[in-house]
Amino acid sequence: MKATMSGKPGNSTGSDRFEYLQSLVTEFQDTDSEEAKEQVLANLANFAYDPRNMVDLRTLQVMDLFLDMLTEDNENFVEFGMGGLCNLSMDPECRDQILQSDGIALVTSCLSSRREETVLSAISTLMNLTTAASRSLTTDTTVVQCMLRFSLSQSPRLRNLASVFVQDYCTEQQVARAEERLQGHHQTILGIPLPKD
Repeated sequence: MKATMSGKPGNSTGSDRFEYLQSLVTEFQDTDSEEAKEQVLANLANFAYDPRNMVDLRTLQVMDLFLDMLTEDNENFVEFGMGGLCNLSMDPECRDQILQSDGIALVTSCLSSRREETVLSAISTLMNLTTAASRSLTTDTTVVQCMLRFSLSQSPRLRNLASVFVQDYCTEQQVARAEERLQGHHQTILGIPLPKD
């Protein structure tokens, strides 16, 4: 038997789910505890994975909350915000809202995180945000340089995801231009360190 959000067995209705999500957003706004905010963000990011929650999350403007977290000093806020945004970006309507909110720049800034999970979510989000109209931004030369650098990482997850990005989202010309600019800058590309494993 599946547990509902209240922890009770059974099936939750859409109305119960909306009320629960609304209570999480309210808790995030009302609490001064960073630990409580982190827990709420983690929960919201998990709910963003389920397509059944997309309408409710859009109604509650959770995408804006996640975008706001990307500029926070608290690395957990950034990680959970980026993870939630990654989950939301799989939905075409959310993807379009992120693009309209100039979210690409915020996501790209997360490529410089020292946390591997944040970087992985940022790469996946850039993949999800790539459309014919946004491709020039999601595959900008600086982004391609980061991906080439990440493709040399000791972390198999980071190395593989970056390699997929380069192979599936970048043209040969973009890769050649990025490689040319990387010559002699292997360890300090744009001041972006490799995340900690």
